[in-house]
Amino acid sequence: MVNIDTVYQRVLALANKEQRGYITPQEFNLFANQAQMDIFEQYFYDRAQFGRVPGNNTMYADPIDILEEKIEIFHRGQALGDGTSNVFNTNDLNSELYRLKQVRFNNTLANPPIGVKVEKTTHDKFMLARNSPLTSPTLTRPIYYLRGDNIVVNPSEITEIDVNYIKKPTTVQWSGFDAGANQLYNETNSVNFELHVSEEPNLVLNILKLAGIAMKDASLYQLGAAEEAKDIQQEKQ
Repeated sequence: MVNIDTVYQRVLALANKEQRGYITPQEFNLFANQAQMDIFEQYFYDRAQFGRVPGNNTMYADPIDILEEKIEIFHRGQALGDGTSNVFNTNDLNSELYRLKQVRFNNTLANPPIGVKVEKTTHDKFMLARNSPLTSPTLTRPIYYLRGDNIVVNPSEITEIDVNYIKKPTTVQWSGFDAGANQLYNETNSVNFELHVSEEPNLVLNILKLAGIAMKDASLYQLGAAEEAKDIQQEKQ
């Protein structure tokens, strides 16, 4: 977790370093949420790129481990179903659902009961499998597909499932209260970044660049880019 006031004060310090203007709390919150989402989504792009590189088991082991550690923060699990239907509505998750990872169910008919992974498929393959005596899903080989906001599982005897998913980052908020001409940080009403603590410098730099674009201030964007280049150079040393 990254403290939002620390990031805001750092952004203000850099923006005002050469009298490049003031970023209001409202503007900062807008840029902060966009920056957090950009960094978050970059994790999955980077992970996919690593996965496409042949023979990367050792060369990229550390970066992949670091990525997984950062993504792990957003892993969640929840039980769905009321024991009456094999169609499960994800509305309870939709406000924070980013990506569905895995669907499982507890096969209580097995002795002893075991958790079984439900394999994801497409609608067409789901219908084909369900209607074929050779490939019909069973309690040991269940399948599901996504239909809008619903998870449809077969066999239909499965009426309760456990879903593992990746949530979206929580919306951040820097809140303050008036103290004369200035606003002082209100920790109680503020919401911190959920990103890994190591992302603090990236948040500062991305916010500066976003502010420069939105405010049509090339110097702010260049400042963010320059600070980013400086960090990259330091990492190489």
